[in-house]
Amino acid sequence: MWVLARWWPLIRFEVPWPALSGLFVASLGGVVSSAGMREFKRAKTTVNPLHPDRATSLVTSGIYRFTRNPMYVGIVFVLLGCFVAFGAASALLGLPVFIGYITLYQIQPEERALLAKFGSEYASYTAQVRRWL
Repeated sequence: MWVLARWWPLIRFEVPWPALSGLFVASLGGVVSSAGMREFKRAKTTVNPLHPDRATSLVTSGIYRFTRNPMYVGIVFVLLGCFVAFGAASALLGLPVFIGYITLYQIQPEERALLAKFGSEYASYTAQVRRWL
């Protein structure tokens, strides 16, 4: 995103206090991600996204009632904060790249592992709660 903003800015825009505004948006992402981690800690299950097979329970409480992936949603808010701070519309192109990559290479494998581990309970959860928002 920084490279796009710096070397191919396309449309520039101004926001009041760009660094502070970007930090505010990114901080929202930190809050969302932290809420997801907090629920995992309460359930005493792994927060390691590389080993969903080590999950000891299916977490559906707290922020997980609204999104199945609050930690990734939080990262999206951090990237949106960078976009705001950089002040170039082209930086926004990094967002769909991140979302596509993380969905294909992280979220979908996690979902397969959780479905194998928790079966119909997980299938029911995915039918009720969206992957992102």
